[in-house]
Amino acid sequence: MNIVALGIDLGTSAVKCVLTRNGQVIGTGSFDLCVSSPQAGWSEQDPADWIDAVQRAAQSAIQAAKISAQEIGGISLSGQMHGAVILGADNAVLRPAILWNDNRSIAECAALLQRLPNIGEIAGVPPLPGFTAPKLMWLKTHEPEVFARIRTILLPKDYIALWLSGERSCDRSDAAGTLWLDQSARAWGPELIAASGIDAAWLPPLHDGCDPVGTLTRHAADALGIAADIPVFAGGGDAAAGALSIGAASAGKCFISLGTSGQLLVVDNAYRPNPGQYVHAFCHTLPGLWYRMAAMLNGARPLSWFAGVLDCSVTELLEQAECANPARVPLFLPYLTGERSPHGDPDIRAAFYDLDDATGRPEMCRAVVEAIAFMMRDARDSFGDSFAPRGPIPVIGGGSRSDLVLQTLANALDHSVARTSGGAEGPAFGAALLAEVGLGLRSIDALSFDTPLTDVFEPCYDPLLDLRLARYRKLYQTLKAGI
Repeated sequence: MNIVALGIDLGTSAVKCVLTRNGQVIGTGSFDLCVSSPQAGWSEQDPADWIDAVQRAAQSAIQAAKISAQEIGGISLSGQMHGAVILGADNAVLRPAILWNDNRSIAECAALLQRLPNIGEIAGVPPLPGFTAPKLMWLKTHEPEVFARIRTILLPKDYIALWLSGERSCDRSDAAGTLWLDQSARAWGPELIAASGIDAAWLPPLHDGCDPVGTLTRHAADALGIAADIPVFAGGGDAAAGALSIGAASAGKCFISLGTSGQLLVVDNAYRPNPGQYVHAFCHTLPGLWYRMAAMLNGARPLSWFAGVLDCSVTELLEQAECANPARVPLFLPYLTGERSPHGDPDIRAAFYDLDDATGRPEMCRAVVEAIAFMMRDARDSFGDSFAPRGPIPVIGGGSRSDLVLQTLANALDHSVARTSGGAEGPAFGAALLAEVGLGLRSIDALSFDTPLTDVFEPCYDPLLDLRLARYRKLYQTLKAGI
C-alpha cells in the first residue's frame, strides 16, 4: 500500500515529525522550541509556538520524503508528559503551559499526599512536582483568577490534537502521568480528582493509542498542506511511544533510554505498583498493557553539562575519561535537577567528592560517566527481584553512542547491554506506527518486535567500580541528611 502515516512528537526542545510507509521511515523533519523560566524552578512554553513548530516540522518531513502531501492518510501524536495546558471558554489558552520539569509545586505534593495517603497505589507513583495535578493545586492558590476561568485541562500533545481535529482527547499512557488516572481501572479516578480540587468536567475523554479522536479540520489541513478529513489518532506519551519505536509492546520487553533524562522501562500485562521506590507504574498506550519505569531526571545530561563547564565537546570529554587513572577517580552525584526514581528528591543537587591535588580532568570526566551507570544501577535495584531481563538490555538515546558509557553501564548493572539499530526516530516513529495500526495497515501484535542489536557489551567485574558504587550511595544519603 502507498498510504503514508505522519507521527508528530512534541518534545521539550523540538517538535519532530516522521513519515512512514509500511513501517519504514521515509522522511523526517524537526523544528526547535525554547523554554521560558520566569522564576527559578519554573519551566513554561507558549502553546502557540508548538503549533508553529508542528507546521514547520511537518512540511520539512514532507519535503524530505519527496511525496505528495495527499498520500498522508492519518496522523498520530506523541509528546512530553505531565504538562498542564490551561484552556478557558472557546478553548482559549489562559496562560503559558507548565512543563514536566517545573518544580514550583513541591508544597502541593505534600498536601496531596496528606489528603490521599494511598495515592501511589492508585495513581502509580507518589506525588512529585513534575506531575500535572500538583500544578493545578498551585494554580488555584497562586493564580485564582486563572483557575476560576478554566474549562479544559489538556496535556501538551493533546493541545496539538485539539488544533488538528477540534476535539478534546487524551490517551491513557499520557493520562497516566497526571496523578488523576486510576491505573488499575484505566479511567479517571474520582478520588484523585477530588483530592486535587479540580472539576472532572475539565478532563477530556480517554482513548487507547490507536483510537481515532477526530478528523483533520480544513483549517489545520490548509496550514499543513495536506488533505482534510483524514483521521487523527490518540497516540501516546513520549515514554510509551518511545517504547513502541523499539518494539516494547508486549509483557517482558524492556529497555534503557539515555537522553537528557533517563528511563529503565519494563512492559507488563498487569498493573504492578511500587510507589515506595518511586517506580512509575503506568498504563501503556495499548489496551491490556502497563509498564513500570524508573524515571531519572538527569540521564546523560551530566555529560553535556560537564562538557560545557570544560568548554569542550562531549566526544572530547569521553576521550579524556578513557585516559583516567582508575585508582584516582573521584565520586560524582549527577542530580543536577533533583531526582525522581528511586529517591523522589527534588532538593538534592549534583556534587563532586574526594578530589585531591592528583585529580585531573580525565578522572573527573570518568566520574561523570560512572555516575550515569550508578544512577541506572539504583534504578534497576528499585525493581527488586521482578526485573529479570532475557538477553542484553537494549539502550537507546544519545548516551548510547559511547562505547565507554555502555561498557561502564554493563559493568555496573552486572548484565549485558546493547546498542540498537532501531529507535533512532524515537517517539515520533512510535506515533506513526500507532497511526498505521489505526488505519488498518498493521496489527497491534506487529508492534511487538525484536529490535536489531548492533553492539553487545558484556559485563566485566571491576572491584574499584563496586567500591565506588557503595560510596556513591553513602554520599547521597549523607548529603540528603544535611539538606
